Amino acid sequence: MRQEWSPEELLASWTLVDGDWDLVANKSGSTRLGFSLMLKFFESEGRFPDLLEEVPQAAVEYVAGLVEVPAADFTKYDLTSRSAKNHRKQIREALKFRPATRADEEELIAWLADEVCPVELVEDRLREALLVECRERTIEPPGRIDRIVTAAQTRAGRRSAHGPSSALAAGGGGPGFWRW
Repeated sequence: MRQEWSPEELLASWTLVDGDWDLVANKSGSTRLGFSLMLKFFESEGRFPDLLEEVPQAAVEYVAGLVEVPAADFTKYDLTSRSAKNHRKQIREALKFRPATRADEEELIAWLADEVCPVELVEDRLREALLVECRERTIEPPGRIDRIVTAAQTRAGRRSAHGPSSALAAGGGGPGFWRW
């Protein structure tokens, strides 16, 4: 997530709206601030932060003012705690997302190998495409994104090692194949 935000961007992306306030109503202190920031981070990124430092300081200060909790209290929020795990579950339910399953991972590998790897080689762009696809499928991205990308690249590499040469040998290749 980018770290620099203008006041207008903070207002547009990090402001708690009606339904958000219902979700934070029963929380207080660092829990209230942490939950609010995880909610807005997930809405923006389609995933939860792995580290507190991923959340922009400007957003921490802005949201802290909204929920009336000192910004410094965010350092007390433990992303690995039982409370944070419960918060992730509440946020997924509120946004109608679900955790990824092993079956989802296999489907994402196949999708990435078939649809994206043939036209994109840059790993960061493959990761970004995977995150976008997870959002489209309303699933929380799996924690094993690097493994999924690597598996898709391997699968696509095997396919391309056999596909173009056999197509070229047959005199075809169709659109997208280079002709030498």
